[in-house]
Amino acid sequence: MKKIVAKLTMEVLGSPKEYVDKTLRHYLDQLKDEKDLKLVSEKVHESLQQENKMWSTFAEMQIEVDGMKRLLDVCFDYLPSNVEILEPAGMEIDLDEFADNLNDLLAIMHKYTMAIKKLQAENIYMMKKLKGEID
Repeated sequence: MKKIVAKLTMEVLGSPKEYVDKTLRHYLDQLKDEKDLKLVSEKVHESLQQENKMWSTFAEMQIEVDGMKRLLDVCFDYLPSNVEILEPAGMEIDLDEFADNLNDLLAIMHKYTMAIKKLQAENIYMMKKLKGEID
């Protein structure tokens, strides 16, 4: 299995500042404990207050994983805002593995789509009930 070195950017937005800082640190600590993942480097940026009174911060990190499947798992679990594959240059991908990865991505997207549709239907029902349109 080919080692993949990637640069990830993880962002946190929220309030208060302490929560934002603690949450980002928690994600980094979890990454360090991940099996089959090596956290090569990390750079945490100072939290800044936004115009909407929320706080934001981000971290840039370099990781090393075994194969594309593992990199995708990390992306699904941590939802980084950006991923850059640094090594190997000119990487070849097995088409069966790529199809499996795409199917995993599609399954997750379908799961979230169904959850959103369910919430939308519940919201419409509750609004109609509040307006007295249904009992």
